[in-house]
Amino acid sequence: MNKSVFLIPIVASLGACATAPVPLKGEFSTITPQASVAQGQSAEHVRWGGEIIKVVPGANETCFEVLSRELDSRARPRNRDNSEGRFIACRSGFYDPEVFTKGRELTVTGHLNGTEVGKVGEFDYIYPKLAADAIYLWPKRPLVIDQRNAWPHDPFWGPYFGPYWGGGFWATPPVVIIRPNPSPKK
Repeated sequence: MNKSVFLIPIVASLGACATAPVPLKGEFSTITPQASVAQGQSAEHVRWGGEIIKVVPGANETCFEVLSRELDSRARPRNRDNSEGRFIACRSGFYDPEVFTKGRELTVTGHLNGTEVGKVGEFDYIYPKLAADAIYLWPKRPLVIDQRNAWPHDPFWGPYFGPYWGGGFWATPPVVIIRPNPSPKK
């Protein structure tokens, strides 16, 4: 049998591996927002991402205040509770705050352009400022509800043993994934 028949599925599966979207590809410094302020780094080419805190459209540019998160292999912010600090990314043009809403995930590429002092509550905070080359808004993640360990359980027999083991009403319920409705096409 021809060896290329076996090679095609292997190559196709490798091509399906997670890669960053085209605007986010390239070589970037590994410095974090916290470290860039502490070290006073400037002009570094970085790729940072996180959760949008605030969007401020100006006359010529739009600035994003972002709670930084570690990026995964696709350059998408990881959905975790820890943070690498905050940063401000500004890009020329108008980005609608109703689209780029608080809590959405964003990845930005660009060059460090100094710092800006702002307030987080009553605390003075030093933000690294980024002159953005690319702004990438990620689609919303689906809501996953895992009901495998949810009630109702028979308190005397339980979900995995007794006369109902392996099926019936008291069997383990499925995992439910709720995907947000796509916005209608205009």
